[in-house]
Amino acid sequence: MNEAVKVAVTNDTMSILDLMLQASLLVQIVMVLLILASLASWVVIFTKSSTLKNLRLESDNFDSEFWSGGELNGLYRRYTEEEAEPLGMASIFVAGYREYNRLAGNGTVDRTELVDGVHRAMRVALSREIETLESRLSFLATVGSTSPYVGLFGTVWGIMNSFRSLSALQQVTVATVAPGISEALIATAMGLFAAIPAVIAYNRFSNNAESLIARYEVFVEEFLSIVNRQALGVNRRA
Repeated sequence: MNEAVKVAVTNDTMSILDLMLQASLLVQIVMVLLILASLASWVVIFTKSSTLKNLRLESDNFDSEFWSGGELNGLYRRYTEEEAEPLGMASIFVAGYREYNRLAGNGTVDRTELVDGVHRAMRVALSREIETLESRLSFLATVGSTSPYVGLFGTVWGIMNSFRSLSALQQVTVATVAPGISEALIATAMGLFAAIPAVIAYNRFSNNAESLIARYEVFVEEFLSIVNRQALGVNRRA
């Protein structure tokens, strides 16, 4: 059997699983870490995608209700009487309107203090919503940025071990080099497999989160304008 046939037979008998099992302990640890990071990132991707989708739907529904011309007091009661906690834009509205009711009932509060108080309450609620939108994005960024380097570390270590073992052989052929190099390169492939989806998901979710945050901030300013107009009307009637 010539050398080319030997190489072909060797390649046919080597599966990815066999190469992983034959790798050194450190390379196997790297591979396990990359597999766990990939699985965790996919869990985050699916859950974050569902969360952002629900928040967009909630914002669209609330936006339609808010500008439908109905009474804000009725809208506030409906969201506060529900068992489920209001989400997104509705949560910001509830915080602002609650503060408005509290301050408006106090006859000693002037228009500036009323608007500032509502603004502070809405900014606090907005901060909580931003934290929800940006949660676990840092994990995807970490997986996307570090996985290729972790995989490269496993590859370098595996290649070093392969060449160190080859130094004891008198005759080195492609068939003797191929298994060690192949099992080392699997670590790099696994690092890319973990990093690429995480980077794509991070960029997509970041853009979606920024879009929702911009909508929330616009709503805060719009609601403050309404509060300011109502406060001016009360002062003029007084």
